[in-house]
Parts: sequence; C-alpha cells; structure tokens
Amino acid sequence: MASQRDVKNKIASVKNIQKITRAMEAVSAARLRRAEQRIAALRPYAEAIRRMTRQAARAAGAEAASLPLLDRHEQERNVGLLLVTGDRGLAGGFNSQIVRAGVRAGTALVEEGRTPVWFAAGRRGASSLNFRGRELSGAYVGFTDRPAYADAHTIAEDLTSAYAAGALDRVEILFNAYVSPLTQTVTRETLLPLADATIAGDDAEDGSGGPAGERAPGNAAGAGSPASSGGPRALVEYEPDPKEILLQLIPDYIEVSIYRALLESAAGFFGAQMTAMRNASENAGTLIEDYTLQMNRARQAEITQEIMEVVAGAEGLS
Repeated sequence: MASQRDVKNKIASVKNIQKITRAMEAVSAARLRRAEQRIAALRPYAEAIRRMTRQAARAAGAEAASLPLLDRHEQERNVGLLLVTGDRGLAGGFNSQIVRAGVRAGTALVEEGRTPVWFAAGRRGASSLNFRGRELSGAYVGFTDRPAYADAHTIAEDLTSAYAAGALDRVEILFNAYVSPLTQTVTRETLLPLADATIAGDDAEDGSGGPAGERAPGNAAGAGSPASSGGPRALVEYEPDPKEILLQLIPDYIEVSIYRALLESAAGFFGAQMTAMRNASENAGTLIEDYTLQMNRARQAEITQEIMEVVAGAEGLS
C-alpha cells in the first residue's frame, strides 16, 4: 500500500489539474457564447445569399450553364475534400470524427476510381492527415478559434481557382455543424460544382420562406406564377442581366458557405471542449475522493501498526 505522503502528492497533483480543467471550461464557455452570437448573425445572411444566387441562376436559364463554377465537368477524376477541424485538442472526439469521416470519404472515392485531393483547415486536421500519409494540397491553420472572413476568402480562392483550371472536378467540405454544446453533427456538403450544391435545391424557400419562416423576395423565374402556398409572387427584374449578377454572387456564395462552416466548427469546438473539461473536472473530483479514502486507510493502517507495536512492547516488559 502506498504511503500517506505518496497519496497526498497524488491528491495535490489531481487538484492542480482540476483547477486547470475548470479554468479551461470557463474560458470555453465564454468563447462559446461569442461564437454562438457570430453564427446567429451570419445564418440569415447565408440563407439570403443562397436564395438570391439560386433565383439568379434560374432567371439566367441556359446562360448560367456557361459559367465555369456552375458547369459540371464531364468526368469527375479529382475530388477535393476540405476538412475543417480545430487548431487545438482537448475537445474529446471533435477533431478525430472529422478526420475519420474524411478518410472514409477518401477511401470510398478511391474505390470508385476517383482521386481525393486533400485540403485541411485547422492544425489538428492537417497533422492527422499527414500522419496517415495523405499529401495535402492546401493547409490553413492558426485561425480556427476565431475565423475571419478573409480566411474563408483565401480558402475559397484556392478551391475555385483549382476547379476553374480543371485541377479539381468536384469540391466537398466536411465540418462539425453546431447544434448544441453537447452535440456537433458531422456534415458533408458539396461546394462545387454549384449545380450539385444546396443552391440548386428546389425547395419551398422561394415561396414559403426559409428555415426561419422568412418569405422569399420574389420568383426567380420572374413570371409571377403563384407560390406553392397559393399566393402570388412578385416580379423580379435584374439590372444588369442575371448572368452578370451571378458572376458577382457566386464567389460570395462560396466564401460565405466556407465562412459559415468555419464559424459552425469554431462554436462546436468550444462546446466540445467545454463538455470535455467539465467531464475531466468531475473525473478529477472522483479521483480525489478515491485517493482521500486510500490515504485514510493508509493512516488507519499506520496507526494500527503503531498501536500493535506499543502493545507488543508493553507485553515484553511485563
């Protein structure tokens, strides 16, 4: 059995670790609140620009197919996979689940005869892919705790340039969508071509509102046809023409999509880290209780041993 001094040292070490985990939990909680505010501010804008881009694409009709970022490549040989993780760890399985999902996606692409091209936003994702022998075509690190729009612009510029040049035939992004501090959902979305992205979805948002129940500003086709709810839609006139507007909207849409993924991932990271540090603090408390019990038993054993020695000595003198 360990001595009292050894157990006391263990208790002191665990208490010091518990102080650190509690401090990290408090810091993560404060940063999570700010990240949630940034997401709440961006989501309406992201939904609006998606709706506007889809409407302009429908209004452009056949002319939209001539835009490089809207057009599908004849063959999909090279598929870009952008993995969004954190720069730091101590967040449970937050980073590893994205890496595992990305590796599974890459394996599936290889089985289909296509080549995955790896991109990583976040130091953890980049290092994990390098450790697994995946060569990175782009690594973006040092900003995932508080991403800026300029970071999304840099990533989007590299991906769109590679797609327009034919180096990539498809681009997908994998990130942790923020649901709550306890829940982050691994999400895989198509960025390019835009014909396969969520922008091209034929949903009810154009007529009956988006996820927040907002009404769309008008009919993308510009024909004044009745909405699915039965009400009339406003006529939309484009100046300049829809194709020119698309040239302005498409880069913004891609940048906003990446920026939203970065913000969702940042909030998810702080939520996961806060939860992990809370669990660590609770586990430290359990260890302290166990060590305290062990120390009391060691003290009792030492006292019992001393009493037995005193009794034996007294009996020897009698």
